[in-house]
Amino acid sequence: IWDNVSFTWKIKLPEAFSLHKPREEQGSARRRGTAGGMAVPMVQLAPDLSVSRLCFGTMTLGEQNTLPQSFRLLDAAFEAGVNFLDSAEMYPVPQRRQTQGRSEEYIGRWMRARNVPRDRIVLATKVTGPSGQMTWIRGGPKSLDANNILEAINDSYVPMFGETDYDPRRQYGSVAIEEQLDALGKAVDSGKIRYIGLSNETPYGVMKFLHISNYMQSSPRIITVQNSYNLLCRNFDCGLAECCHHESISLLAYSPMAMGILSGKYFSAGGGPSDARMNLFRGRYSEGESRYNLSNVTLKAAVEDYINIARKFGLSPASLAIAFVLIHPLVASAVFGATKVWQLREVVEARNVHLTSEMTAEINKVHARYPNPCP
Repeated sequence: IWDNVSFTWKIKLPEAFSLHKPREEQGSARRRGTAGGMAVPMVQLAPDLSVSRLCFGTMTLGEQNTLPQSFRLLDAAFEAGVNFLDSAEMYPVPQRRQTQGRSEEYIGRWMRARNVPRDRIVLATKVTGPSGQMTWIRGGPKSLDANNILEAINDSYVPMFGETDYDPRRQYGSVAIEEQLDALGKAVDSGKIRYIGLSNETPYGVMKFLHISNYMQSSPRIITVQNSYNLLCRNFDCGLAECCHHESISLLAYSPMAMGILSGKYFSAGGGPSDARMNLFRGRYSEGESRYNLSNVTLKAAVEDYINIARKFGLSPASLAIAFVLIHPLVASAVFGATKVWQLREVVEARNVHLTSEMTAEINKVHARYPNPCP
C-alpha cells in the first residue's frame, strides 16, 4: 500500500530541458512538443521547484510493461515535456516479492541509457507503510523509526483505497510525527531528499503534520498531498480541499482515469481488452478490485453518463476525464498511468481540452446523481 509520505530527490531544476536521444539515434538533442504543437505546461510547487502538470505514474513498469516497453513510454512522456515521474519502493503492482523495486530500477536504467541529466527529472517516490502482506519489505513493515526513515516512513492508519469510514480497531502502532519530521529534516539537510508530501491522507492527518512542523525548528514543510481524484471520486473536495487551500498545499491527483474505467473499455463487448489491468490481474489486485468494483451498477451508470457527455461535445472519454482533473484550482499535476504509447499521447493531448461552463454543469449533474461511486 502507499504510505503517508512521498518525496522528491534533491535536484536543480532549469527552466527547460533537452530530450537526449538514444546513442544509436542521430540528430541534436532538443526539446520537442507533441502533435498539438505545445509541450505540457509547468507549475511551481515551490519557489525553486517546477513540475509538469502531467506526472507519469510508473507502477506498471516491470509488471505489465517490459523494459523495452517502459523505455518507449518514458521516451514519449519526456519528449512531450513531462519532467515529473511518480514511483514507489513497492512498485510495480500488483505487488510481489519477485518484482518489487523494478519500477524505480527501470527509471534509473532509462535515464542512464538515454543520458538524461539528473536535473532534468523530478522524481517522486514513496515508502511502504504498515502492511501485513508485503513481508519481503523490511518484514512487513511493522514499525518505522528514525533509524529506518530513509528507507521507509510510517504514520497511523487512515481510510484509503476505497475505505470511507475510520475504524479505530485497525489503528496501527505509529512512529510519532515529530520523529518522522525530525528524521526527514535531517535527510533534507544532508541532500538525500528535497521536499516532502503526504499521500492517501485525511484532513486530520494533513493538519496534524502541519501543526507539528510549525513549532519544530528546521522542520520541512508539507507542500503536496497525493490523493485520488477523478470524475468517480471527488472526496478530496469534502474537507481536504479546504485544508489545502488555506495551507497552500497542492494536490497531486492520482488515478485521474479511475484505473482506466473512465475510458469505458471495461463496459464494452467482452468486458474490454484481455491485457487491461482489471482483466489481466483479476483476483490478484485486491485494492483495485475493491475500490473499482466493475459489478457496481451505480459505477457503470455514472461512467456511461460521462461517456455520453464526452461524445456530445466531440471528446474522447479519456480527454474529458483528464481535463476535468486539470481544471481543479488546487491540482498541480495529474498523476496518470499508461501501458501503451497511444494511451500516453491521448492523455498528453487532453491538456489542450477546455471544459466550458455547459460541460462542467452536465458533469456536476451526473455527480449529483451518482456521487463518488469509487471513493
